[in-house]
Amino acid sequence: MQITPQILTALSQGFNAAFREGFGSVTPSWQQIAMQINSNSNAENYGWMKDLPGMREWIGQRVVLNLESQAAQIVNKRYEHTIGVKADDIADDNLGIYATILRQQGEIAARHPDDLVWGLLPQGFTVPGFDGKAFFSADHSSHDREKKEISWSNMQVGTGTPWYLADLSRNYMKPLVFQLRLAPQFTQKTKAEDDHVFLHDEYLYGVKARYTAAFGFHQLVFASQADLTPDNYEAGRIALQTQYRPDGSPLGVRPTHLIVGPSQEAAARRLLEAEFIRAGQTNIWRGSAQLIVSPYLV
Repeated sequence: MQITPQILTALSQGFNAAFREGFGSVTPSWQQIAMQINSNSNAENYGWMKDLPGMREWIGQRVVLNLESQAAQIVNKRYEHTIGVKADDIADDNLGIYATILRQQGEIAARHPDDLVWGLLPQGFTVPGFDGKAFFSADHSSHDREKKEISWSNMQVGTGTPWYLADLSRNYMKPLVFQLRLAPQFTQKTKAEDDHVFLHDEYLYGVKARYTAAFGFHQLVFASQADLTPDNYEAGRIALQTQYRPDGSPLGVRPTHLIVGPSQEAAARRLLEAEFIRAGQTNIWRGSAQLIVSPYLV
C-alpha cells in the first residue's frame, strides 16, 4: 500500500473512532466522591473551603462573611499517552491490531481520573488538605455547641487496611476535588515533515489532558486504619455527625457511604447487610450506609 495523505487521513479518522469507542465504554466512578471544578488557568484558589456560620436573626446591620485571606491553591497537571505506528505496518496493511490498541488507549484515558481521585484517599493520612494539616488528622479545627474552637478528628489509628465513611449526599460539596482544565483530546503527528516521522519512520497517535485531583472537604469523610468492626464503625459515624459551625449550629453531616477496597468487601457486607452480628445479636447497622467497593483501593 502506498502511503498517501488520503490514506493517513482515513487512518487517523479510524483511529480516532477506535479511541472514542474505548473512551465511551467506561463509566467513571470518581463523581461519587469528588466534585468537579472547571479551571480556566494553570491553577485555582480555594479560599471558600471554610465552615460558614448558620443563618442568624437579622438584628441591626448585616454581618458580612469574607473568604479566608490565605487561599489553598490547586495546580493543574499535564498528562499524555502516545502510541507509535510504524510506516512499514501501514505500507504492509498490517493494521488490524492497532484498532484494538487505540480502543485500549481510550479506556486508559477514561479511567485515569478514577485512578487519580480514588488514589488520593490512602494518601490522606500524610498529605495536607486545605487547612495545612493531614487530610485525615486528629487535630482539625472545629467548634462545639458552645461556639468554642476545638480540635476535631476525622481519623482512627490502627495498623490495618484503611476504610472510609463519607457523606456523599451533597451535589455541590464532596470530600475530594477533580479540577478539569482540558478534557482528554486525541491528537496525531502524521506529516512527512514532522521530525519524529522523518527520523523514525513512525506516525504518532496520542491523547493529552490537563487536570488534577486534590483534597476537598475533610468534614465529609472519616478514615480508619483499625479493624472494620461495629464499634469502630459507630465511632466514625459519631465523629462525622458531631460537628458544629462557628455559631454552634450543627454542620448537618450524615454518613451515607462506606468505602472499602476489594480486600474488605466481605467485612463491609457483613456489617451493612447481615441481619445478625453473632449468636442472634441483631445487627443495628444493617442498611445504615451504602457500600462502595473501589478496585482502586486495596
